[in-house]
Amino acid sequence: MAFEAPAARPANPRFSSGPCAKIPGFTLDMLSDAPLGRSHRAAVGKNKLAEAIDLTREILGVPDDYRIGIVPASDTGAVEMALWSLLGDRPVEMLAWESFGEGWVTDVVKQLKIHAEVKKAPYGEIVDLETVDFDKDVVFTWNGTTSGVRVPNGDAIPANRQGLTICDATSAAFAMELPWDKLDVVTFSWQKVLGGEGGHGVLILGPRAVERLEHYTPAWPLPKIFRMTKGGKLIEGIFKGETINTPSMLCVEDYLVSLKWAKSLGGLPALIARSEANAKAVADFAATRDWIANLAVDPATASCTSVCLKFTDARIKDDAGFAKAVAKRLEKEGVALDVGAYRDAPAGLRIWCGATVETSDVAALMPWIEYAFETEIEAQ
Repeated sequence: MAFEAPAARPANPRFSSGPCAKIPGFTLDMLSDAPLGRSHRAAVGKNKLAEAIDLTREILGVPDDYRIGIVPASDTGAVEMALWSLLGDRPVEMLAWESFGEGWVTDVVKQLKIHAEVKKAPYGEIVDLETVDFDKDVVFTWNGTTSGVRVPNGDAIPANRQGLTICDATSAAFAMELPWDKLDVVTFSWQKVLGGEGGHGVLILGPRAVERLEHYTPAWPLPKIFRMTKGGKLIEGIFKGETINTPSMLCVEDYLVSLKWAKSLGGLPALIARSEANAKAVADFAATRDWIANLAVDPATASCTSVCLKFTDARIKDDAGFAKAVAKRLEKEGVALDVGAYRDAPAGLRIWCGATVETSDVAALMPWIEYAFETEIEAQ
């Protein structure tokens, strides 16, 4: 018996986990103030970059003594700058609970050839943070974009730690509280929670990270785009908008539009509330169905941005094939784009629930997931 398609549809079917949905009501006209065809080193360019840094600090609540820099190559570039420039001074512990965390392990162990202790957790779980030695340098993701789990808080990180905490927070910044006093390096890209255009990363350095940069020289050569010191001193200009390489002023303008939208809502508390409401709409749906579940094992560590779901029905004959068929049907119906699980993750769906997504759209999507599920079960 055919399952009837829902009447209501999401107004915006974009639930990709990156690049993510643009801010509500976005139009290209919003970027008309971008200084196109002008040098980023001209006063107008520098002012735009400085404004982006200042608004980032204001909305995220970054302490005054932390530096914020706009860097090349998205979050990946920001993380690599930190790894190559800071690691090697003391023992390292790598934490991984999803594919991007695994990638940082590979870079540190196989590329930098640092003998690091590696702690891993399966998809849907995180490492027991109470077992981590924070007198070592510790590298981890705050939110597992591909696994749908997050660090619940910074309680396990001691204030008197000897090592640096290097945190990839790309799908957490602007949607979750980040305990700045427990984090020495934070990275993200603005194409995640704020739905900005890709290609640029943000690198935030605390005082302890700056001290390391000024007193430690890695044993390996540093590419030009990774260099943050000159003559043993931090290049302060990087953190005032004097970027290492040429940024896209169109993308910077897009970020500024998103930041101003976030500020108009009420800043970080409003962004968090939107993300949490979106994630709750998915969780409430899954809780009342016995054929689908959150990939996160512990609700306390379930992400509010990249919500990962797995199908649990015993009738499914091919997990990967079935999940792909459901995602394809949702796209064909025009109700959800790019919601298949990440290629290295367990088969299922991944629904982006960041702050630029409307809760009404998430709620409208849920019956369509049920429709696609029932239709594909019947088609097996």
